[in-house]
Amino acid sequence: MIDLASYTGLFTAAFGAATILPMQSEPVLVGLLLTGKFPVLVLLAVASVGNTLGSIVNWFLGRGIERFRGRRWFPVGEKALERSSRWYRKYGKWTLLLSWMPVFGDALTVVAGVLKEPLLAFTILVFVAKTGRYIVLTLATLQIAS
Repeated sequence: MIDLASYTGLFTAAFGAATILPMQSEPVLVGLLLTGKFPVLVLLAVASVGNTLGSIVNWFLGRGIERFRGRRWFPVGEKALERSSRWYRKYGKWTLLLSWMPVFGDALTVVAGVLKEPLLAFTILVFVAKTGRYIVLTLATLQIAS
């Protein structure tokens, strides 16, 4: 039961960190890694899937941005949205490989929805970016812990 709660907590933190919620998933992942009680690949999968699904929420927000823009809870400010839009128009869908970055990455995922990036391409690129970040964090954690 504790394992399920731990995985659920990691998933929730990863999901929330990619959306409008002020959350961080990295401390949760590091904490679970340091216990040594959980399979590393399962932790990576849970964090990556949760974070990617959170970014998909941003993509859907982007698709309906005109209804939500300017609301206090909206995850991306006007300046970040404009900067991200310029990047996205200049470099295209490959900018989604930067979706792991704090704040700017969230803006990119919203812009991808605004600019109607196909959901499949979006999901693949975001999953690669988010998983890459978690792999680097995991390797660094395990290296430091050993």
